[in-house]
Amino acid sequence: MGRPDPEEGQLPAPVKPPDGGWGWIVLLGCFVITGFSYAFPKAVSVYFKELMKDFHVGYSDTAWISSIMLAMLYGTGPVCSIMVNQFGCRPVMLIGGLLASAGMILASFTTNIIELYLTAGVLTGLGMALNFQPSLIMLGTYFDKRRPLANGLAAAGSPVFLSSLSPLGQVLLEKFGWRGGFLIMGGLLLNCCTCGAVMRPLDMGMKRKMGKAQDKYEAKEMLPIGGKSEEGISTTDGTKKGKKAKKKPKKGKKLLDFSIFSNRGFIIYTISKFILVLGLFVPPILLVNYAKDTGVPDTEAAFLLSIIGFIDIFARPACGMVAGLKWVRPHVAYLFSFSMLFNGLTDICSARASNYTGLVIFCVFFGISYGMVGALQFEVLMAIVGSQKFSSAIGLVLLIEAFAVLIGPPSAGRLVDALKNYEVIFYLAGSEVVLSALFLGVASYCCLNRGKKEPPPENNPTAGAGSDTEEAESDVQEAEEHSSDNHQPAHSTDNAVVVANEEANHVAEEQRGEGGGCPAGDGEVLARDGCNADQMVERDSF
Repeated sequence: MGRPDPEEGQLPAPVKPPDGGWGWIVLLGCFVITGFSYAFPKAVSVYFKELMKDFHVGYSDTAWISSIMLAMLYGTGPVCSIMVNQFGCRPVMLIGGLLASAGMILASFTTNIIELYLTAGVLTGLGMALNFQPSLIMLGTYFDKRRPLANGLAAAGSPVFLSSLSPLGQVLLEKFGWRGGFLIMGGLLLNCCTCGAVMRPLDMGMKRKMGKAQDKYEAKEMLPIGGKSEEGISTTDGTKKGKKAKKKPKKGKKLLDFSIFSNRGFIIYTISKFILVLGLFVPPILLVNYAKDTGVPDTEAAFLLSIIGFIDIFARPACGMVAGLKWVRPHVAYLFSFSMLFNGLTDICSARASNYTGLVIFCVFFGISYGMVGALQFEVLMAIVGSQKFSSAIGLVLLIEAFAVLIGPPSAGRLVDALKNYEVIFYLAGSEVVLSALFLGVASYCCLNRGKKEPPPENNPTAGAGSDTEEAESDVQEAEEHSSDNHQPAHSTDNAVVVANEEANHVAEEQRGEGGGCPAGDGEVLARDGCNADQMVERDSF
């Protein structure tokens, strides 16, 4: 009746996140991956004007390049989840880096827009997806207490890369043309392979070995010195081996866990994110072309994205720090709802901006609100489902969001072609974002608070760590039930009970020799320390 052994067919206890150490290197890799994944589809819009001239297409046709990239980033979520659960994060990320680079290199040799969709859109988008999702999973593995801050810092990669890739793209376009620019961008994407190489998994095998060595050491210290000690250790080991032999047929690991759909918080989050993505990416994708059409020079138009990126750089870590505060973290979903409301109102209020000054003001407020959304979106999801189910949850969420990505920017581009008016697009995108904010806030308050009115457990954890704690408790209960079902009276078990009795008597004698009695009223806690050890052993053996 001890703690379940991970090798007995039970779920292994998750390794405690170090909240530092090598985790900072993992955070740096996640920073770079997030930067490429989110900034690249927006930075490619710098080349749209030249692509329209070369291929004789309209706004909506070129907008499909960014949309396909984002759709692959989101739509392949379940595939990424399955691959990560099957092969691990590092191999998947290495393959993804090669695919992303190959897509942009091949795109530089395309002769029509369809080939561009298949190379820059599908291939590069798939490669970035195979990097993005595993990096977030690894980040959640290495951080727990500092997870909001880690998510905010990693999310800052998007604005940093956006503020650098957009001007770089403009320079490459002027010096080498769009083909040369795509070729060089493909070379830059090979850095994703380096980031994948540093994603070292936490070594659970080493933890198990250290646990076994510590158990044997404690047994030798507590049992009488001599043959009985060695006999007790070997008997215990023999009992464990016998149990392992009986429990060899074990269930295969779930490649995709659909049980998260029974979580009301997850359903609310998924619906609100679907509505959000319909309008969130429209303004930054169309901003450069809108500025160029109003007479803003090309270089200054590209600089608008850099302004958004620069503001975003500070907004994301700052929002992550705020979300990590003790009195904010339990209510992080409402902070996320506020950030979406702020972003949507920014789009609506700035719809009439018609000069460069107005566009700069819009970029400042959009950068703040966009940074808040980016810093909180995955932190909220981790808080809802927990780190153990996060790999499946993020894959399913991204798949659902993929449909919104395929609808949003292309529809906005088609409206631009038809109406020749950007004002309507900003109103529409802002309204969608505001609707998602209101839905998340109201649904979370009505549905989730109603569920909290039920009598909670005595020690109710905070919302930020609730999912992980509940999962750990359920895993322990499951392991105990499994071990009790397979418990059969045998000679080895009787030997283990005898050894445990001897151990208890030895501890009791030591305590009597030292003059230390058992204070009354300490109950169960003292029983674990040896005061009522005989009763405990009899109850356990029964």
